[in-house]
Amino acid sequence: MRIALASLAILMIGALGDGARADPYKWCAVYSGGDTGGGGSSCYFWTIEQCRAAVSGVGGFCAQNNFYDGKPVVTPEDRVPLQRARRPR
Repeated sequence: MRIALASLAILMIGALGDGARADPYKWCAVYSGGDTGGGGSSCYFWTIEQCRAAVSGVGGFCAQNNFYDGKPVVTPEDRVPLQRARRPR
């Protein structure tokens, strides 16, 4: 019974956090793996030009990020209202 209550408490605490957010970057660089057939990707580019510069000379191509939704990302710092400066009396 204690384990069940502890598990429930952990799940409830985890549910209080922020929800998942979509990726703010529109472009992904997909790098070729050369002779090994491997490769990787990096989805940290706002413009196609940034992505093309990253794959230039190393091999690969640019593709749109499937997780990009076009909405601006709002961080907790953005939500904090600015405090007014106090005037000296």
